[in-house]
Amino acid sequence: MGRDPAVFTRTYDETLDMIVEARNYMAHADARERRSRGGQTDLRFSCEALRVTSRLTQVMAWLMLQRAVQEGEISAEEACLEGNRLSGQDVCLDTVGVADGNLPSGLRSLLERSYHLYQRVSRLEQMVLTRVDKRSLN
Repeated sequence: MGRDPAVFTRTYDETLDMIVEARNYMAHADARERRSRGGQTDLRFSCEALRVTSRLTQVMAWLMLQRAVQEGEISAEEACLEGNRLSGQDVCLDTVGVADGNLPSGLRSLLERSYHLYQRVSRLEQMVLTRVDKRSLN
């Protein structure tokens, strides 16, 4: 993970907290509101809820790989292989749901925050890839 694992630890904790929040929200918070808005909005809600889940799953998987590197369980080079990189950009970088006023504000908040988290982790990944590439050249 590099010299500053605290950045990854804080991001890991933030991601885990958001996963729990999203789970609780999807299970309880807006069930009545979703039902009262009708089928079309319920389908849209489900699609955007899956987008939140995809972002958080991608981020958590990547962070767990970085933790494995920090613990010496795998090499940084192995963690940077194509199959171990952050993926799902087509789904995860779509922001259309944030502006959809038909969606509950709680879901829009999760959409926005998970998007920013995904972007931040994408930048961390680029930093890690650059660092590993530089080490490989030496």
